[in-house]
Amino acid sequence: MTFPSDLEIARSVTPRPIDDIARELGLRDEEIEPYGRTKAKLTLDGIRRVETENPRGKYVVVTAITPTPLGEGKSTTTVGLAQGLNRIGRKAAVCIRQPSLGPVFGIKGGAAGGGYSQVIPMEDFNLHLTGDVHAIGAAHNLAAAFLDNSLHHRNPLGIDPHSITWPRVVDISDRAIRRTIIGLGGRENGPSRETEWQITVASEVMAVLALTSDIHDLRARLGRMVLAARTDGTPVTADDIGVAGAMTALLTDAIKPNLLQTLEGGPAFVHCGPFGNIAHGNNSVLADRVALATNEIVCTEAGFGADMGAEKFFNIKCRISGLRPDAAVVVATIRALKMHGGAGRIVAGAALDPALVQENVEAVRTGAANLAKQIENVLAFNVPAVVAINIFPTDTPAEIEAVREAALASGARDAVAATHFTEGGSGATALAEAVWDAAGEGAPDFQFLYPEEASLLAKIEAVATRMYGAEGVDVAPAAARALERYEEMGFGRLPVCMAKTQASLSHDPALKGRPTGFRVPIREVALSAGAGFVTPLLGDMRTMPGLPSRPGGENIDIDADGNIVGLF
Repeated sequence: MTFPSDLEIARSVTPRPIDDIARELGLRDEEIEPYGRTKAKLTLDGIRRVETENPRGKYVVVTAITPTPLGEGKSTTTVGLAQGLNRIGRKAAVCIRQPSLGPVFGIKGGAAGGGYSQVIPMEDFNLHLTGDVHAIGAAHNLAAAFLDNSLHHRNPLGIDPHSITWPRVVDISDRAIRRTIIGLGGRENGPSRETEWQITVASEVMAVLALTSDIHDLRARLGRMVLAARTDGTPVTADDIGVAGAMTALLTDAIKPNLLQTLEGGPAFVHCGPFGNIAHGNNSVLADRVALATNEIVCTEAGFGADMGAEKFFNIKCRISGLRPDAAVVVATIRALKMHGGAGRIVAGAALDPALVQENVEAVRTGAANLAKQIENVLAFNVPAVVAINIFPTDTPAEIEAVREAALASGARDAVAATHFTEGGSGATALAEAVWDAAGEGAPDFQFLYPEEASLLAKIEAVATRMYGAEGVDVAPAAARALERYEEMGFGRLPVCMAKTQASLSHDPALKGRPTGFRVPIREVALSAGAGFVTPLLGDMRTMPGLPSRPGGENIDIDADGNIVGLF
């Protein structure tokens, strides 16, 4: 019997009215803004009220080993874990990012979880939802238009055109516009200059929205975003060109978290989607706050492996929000550990390598060095870790036991096999019990990886050496000058948001397992003054993905009844 597709499973469930889910959370009718019957936005007034009236729930971040191109099922595990927690009698919610259309139509497909652990309605989740990403793109591009308009009208601010760092954005993977020339066709079309396009989820506006605390904080953060420099070297901000207020106006709906539901009818908060490679790769602080105020325990997902998403969750998101995690879940698959152990290759879009579905305990043990490092990365923040072994039908008892042994030897509180993909919440009850126990003790000694007063270079070195296992960093001259300039401008106390490949603990995607003996090259450094971090770019990291030879969008269509098909 063929296992049904994610879309078929999602459509087999009749969603509960979103009003009912909101009321169960203690939200009043005037505090929700329905978008149809199955999704709604939550007002900021409602968030403030429930925070003052309720205790804070337990805060659990779901992270992973270094992923393969197929992913390790973090979103699926986050949803399945919340469903499992509800099954064991805990009031639990999910907080995850909204996906970018680029990966949805490119290589990733749907991002609402998978199998019987999904957020629904799946089509809405993956395609536009309530329009937040489009609003972010409009606000970002409005700033770009104002900037070029200032240049066109005799440049009253004295902007150096060669200093402009503010790109344009679009939420589609399109490599042809990574580098472009604008202003062609004469004086009335604006001054000609070179620029770039990025994917919308890499926009600083997205990062700002995800980290903001309220509408006034949003306005202030947008206003201090640095877009360029004057000829005397002083920064030009969004406030300087008079656009921050209008940008805020475009985001007055987008700032409100979205409420959806899991397949089993539990609450799911979906808000913001900062690019995991470039930005901090976590959903919004506002969504986490309302979830924590209305539930006993909240499961939120951090992008990619613990060296990336979890590190940024701890060092950036928790530092800015003031929230402290109680536990972390590290997701691992046996097929990925085999790959890290040198058995077989995983290529997106190609049939799975037979070597990855044959029992190979030795390859699992070798590849578990990557798991050990990612557990170590979580423990560096004094946060208890539980390993979730995301089970596939070809996994054997001996391989599962090898993962358990490696996880426990590396300091994990527990390592639990979970079958939430095929069984939903009932397949994650053992994992839920382990996570509840770990979160019950909490992380009273939580600590950041580096202090605010450390230099930007020291912060970069701390992440590279302690999270990635590098011997050190090699900073290109242009990057060194940028670090010095940002320190002089007063941004030295900001955290760093490392932009690197997700495919390796290092900057080099070819280095699998737990590589050693490498140094991390820092080719350039960008400032995100509004979001509140500095971004070093490692190796060949790009801010605009390209489409594969056979984009996933080729499979997406509508059927004879007008229903969307082929999402995943």
